[in-house]
Amino acid sequence: MAKDFSTMEDSNCSSNPSFHDISLPSRRTMLRGSLGALASNFLAPLSAVGGAAALTACATTGGAGPLLGFKSVALSTADLVIVPEGYSVQVIAPWGDPVGLSGEDHAFKADASNSSAHQETQFGMHHDGIHYFAQDGSKSGLLAMNHEYTDEGLLFTDGMATWTADKVRKAQAAHGVSICEVQDKGGKWEVVKPSPWARRITANTRAQLSGPAAGHALMQTAADPKGMTVLGTLNNCASGITPWGTYLTAEENFINYFSGGETLSAHDKRWGLKKGGGGGYRWHEHDARFDVTKNPNEPNRFGWIVEIDPYNPSSTPIKRTALGRAAHEGATTGVTPDGRAVVYMGEDSRFEYIYKFVSRDRIKPGGFAENATLLDHGTLYVAQFAEDGKGQWLPLVHGQGPLTAANGFADQGEVLIKSRQASDVLGATKMDRPEWISIDKNGWVYCTLTNNRSRGADKQPGTTKVNPRANNTMGNIIRWKDAGDFAGTTFEWNHFVLAGDPSLARADAKGNIKGDIFACPDGLWTDGRGVLWIQCDMSTSAMGKGDLKNLGNNAMLAADPRTGEIRRFLVGPSGCEITGATGTPDGKTMFINIQHPGESPSERSDPKAPGAISNWPDKKPGGRPRSATVVIRKNDGGLIGT
Repeated sequence: MAKDFSTMEDSNCSSNPSFHDISLPSRRTMLRGSLGALASNFLAPLSAVGGAAALTACATTGGAGPLLGFKSVALSTADLVIVPEGYSVQVIAPWGDPVGLSGEDHAFKADASNSSAHQETQFGMHHDGIHYFAQDGSKSGLLAMNHEYTDEGLLFTDGMATWTADKVRKAQAAHGVSICEVQDKGGKWEVVKPSPWARRITANTRAQLSGPAAGHALMQTAADPKGMTVLGTLNNCASGITPWGTYLTAEENFINYFSGGETLSAHDKRWGLKKGGGGGYRWHEHDARFDVTKNPNEPNRFGWIVEIDPYNPSSTPIKRTALGRAAHEGATTGVTPDGRAVVYMGEDSRFEYIYKFVSRDRIKPGGFAENATLLDHGTLYVAQFAEDGKGQWLPLVHGQGPLTAANGFADQGEVLIKSRQASDVLGATKMDRPEWISIDKNGWVYCTLTNNRSRGADKQPGTTKVNPRANNTMGNIIRWKDAGDFAGTTFEWNHFVLAGDPSLARADAKGNIKGDIFACPDGLWTDGRGVLWIQCDMSTSAMGKGDLKNLGNNAMLAADPRTGEIRRFLVGPSGCEITGATGTPDGKTMFINIQHPGESPSERSDPKAPGAISNWPDKKPGGRPRSATVVIRKNDGGLIGT
């Protein structure tokens, strides 16, 4: 049962806040570098991270006043973005548009004939996590966004009918991260082109390994015998930010890009490696890095949280191995009262785990330069939920408990590379696809559990109070509060909401939503006022069928964490996923991502009919659908959600 929310505190400002919902100081402030200026933005007081920005956000909430003031939108299957009355949407930064690199102006070609060189200067496919880094407050800033994966039926004129090295290169260029400059010009947002901040990070961009697993024998390859440098980041899903002004991008289902041989090690099997590859990307046919028979350690170099300095286009992305290897969904940062960073992470796979990392050192003023190694030192934990509403964080530390050489963990680097196996032997709780994580203003940490149709199936873990649904098609949102502060090693937990449809007969699919129905929660973000934004990801193969038949296209909803009320704010185009949310410091502009509009049940479009399901956002008959960023504003200039 969900907790009675009427007993929760009315305060909207936590003494132990997340930094995820506080806009970072501007580049101008960070460059000043004085202790006083920086402390006022994110170190003083440490128990109220965000300084003036946090105080402004709290002031706009008005104590116990209502958070949700808009009229809910109806369910829809139209190929449109639908928002409440009084709001407007604008599309920017679609796949294939130039990011604004100086000297490059490769326009999108509707027939997909852009070359790999073009794609390296354009926004990638399948936008996901996103964050707005203010430069001139709420008037201009940088957008950093992830590009999770590719649909070859849209990316190439003939799909995968032919397969070449240049096609592999183009697909790799459509992955990774884009950083662009945006500005509000005359009431419309636009991508600034050219911009000195514009950048593409792809599956071929040089990245540095850092932390306990850097240089480990399991990270070494023939091309990188020192195990310190990786080419690329891929399958970048959710994201996060740090108090020192950097972007955290998560490498999720990386194993699908690798092809295994006839014989697979126990380690490879635990991570889902398959003979010939499990995702059909076929990169290994022209890039030996992804052929595990030739490069057995290459998969170990993916599955990390990657830190990027958006304000330095020449900086090298850093894979932070101290945060552990996983099919990471994202990384959400909180700050302890004594100034340490705590990063919460979900792993979006059935029966996998929830993690948190607690830094050893305190955050220093001065931006990234003063905190360049902060995420290399600390303790990684995995969550163990008990049936009585309590839980504990189990340390993944070599030499403690079963994490010894005798059990296959020679050192701390191996513990981190084999974080799944380490969590297995510790007895951590196997969850129903833990995805995005967000923190509210009272210190509660929320995690979406999207679904798990295998829960309770033959030889699979059964139901518990923590994961109460067999054949879990609807999903739910769990939350916990660490004892004392974010560094606490014990916690209390409850279910914030069980998603579902009250029209269904089965009790386990009805849910307990106080408001508008939804299913398959995925994206999650707490804004500066304290509104919890929930984004849905019902797969196209399941949408409109069975339990999900009455839920329309994927949606975004707003929840009041104090009362549990949930209202539908947005419905997306056909076949899309709603994902990624961020906003300007004044709370008057929201940016979200529309991912894979027109997705087919097979997840690869027919190149002969690319617009069969959707032609959003260009809306040209038969045209290719394109992932894009949507700008949302209230027509009267008010705060989003009011």
